[in-house]
Amino acid sequence: MHPQTSYLGTADGRDADLPHQAVESLFNAAPDGLVVIEASGVIVVVNDQTEQLFGYAHNELLGVPIEVLLPESLREVHTQHRAEYLRDPTTRSMGVGLELYGVRKDASRFPVDINLSSLHAGPDMLVIASVRDVTGRKRAELLLEANRLELERSNLDLASFAYVASHDLQEPLRMVSSYVQLLADRYRGKLDPDADDFIHFAVDGVQRMQTLIRDLLDYSQVGTAELALVAVDTNELIADTLSSLEPVINDKHAQVTVDPLPTITADPTQLGQVFQNLISNALKFTAPGVVPRIHLSAARGPDNWRLSVEDNGIGIDAVYAERVFAPFKRLHGLGEYPGVGLGLSVCKRAVERLGGRIWVDTASDGGSTFSFTIPDAPEGADATRQ
Repeated sequence: MHPQTSYLGTADGRDADLPHQAVESLFNAAPDGLVVIEASGVIVVVNDQTEQLFGYAHNELLGVPIEVLLPESLREVHTQHRAEYLRDPTTRSMGVGLELYGVRKDASRFPVDINLSSLHAGPDMLVIASVRDVTGRKRAELLLEANRLELERSNLDLASFAYVASHDLQEPLRMVSSYVQLLADRYRGKLDPDADDFIHFAVDGVQRMQTLIRDLLDYSQVGTAELALVAVDTNELIADTLSSLEPVINDKHAQVTVDPLPTITADPTQLGQVFQNLISNALKFTAPGVVPRIHLSAARGPDNWRLSVEDNGIGIDAVYAERVFAPFKRLHGLGEYPGVGLGLSVCKRAVERLGGRIWVDTASDGGSTFSFTIPDAPEGADATRQ
């Protein structure tokens, strides 16, 4: 260190041998560059790490303005910022929210974080700047952002592919379905028993394929469709949903009760899809001979609404509480309950796009409660976003 580092020694500036050496050792052992300046902006002390960061020798930095270490385009404005700091010399980060750069002796630039603090050395006000090279962190951030964008693009491509493939598959499948159904209607019972079985298997396979394609379309659309966020009266939304499910509800003699529900900000189509899937599952997954009982409720949270669909169905083992939301994950064989295992995945994707989360709680005596949150709307409820 330069002799001027007496600022960091005893009060009268005398060499204090061990204390001064200890301070000097600590100063030079700091992992960041440390630059001490006077109120005039002149550098009076630097540590060894500063030399390594900026490529200067000690004697090249002492006595020169701190602005020599900044990009030329920022030097003039920095003198104003330095004066503002001296009026309120608190310990704080420099340039919060800005991209800061240091300039080496060879004129190359590198990104830095800078923290400022002040101290008094007799009558003098000194400012200590701690300078950290964040090149590695910035490189990692850029790589992370590039990976995020690539993943986002890949997901959009995959969703687009799923939509196009599913949509284009419908027409030939519709033709196959028509002719297979025609075979079933016209020739069932007129051929041998094996032929009837074959026709039945063909009809069943086509129907399951149609269900799969419809669910794939729902899954791809819920992830890519533009969200139209508006005020949604969930009472009206549930009434419409229950109306569309009325044939199944009547067929199963299901009992559906609904508490008063709030008006929330959401995409009505996707929120309706969530309720449609949850109520449909509650009607579907019941033990033989059991009359489905379904209850819908809402509870106010500190910054959201929690909406719940409770049933008395077959329940879900807690071990599978997360698995049921994964695409194509079924806990039962195809012959036990219909579906391809995409309904809850659609729910999860829709809820998360709306900024909430979804989960399931199961009772020890059977039954499940699917709950999800929808956050409060910001100022200006109506909005549209991707």
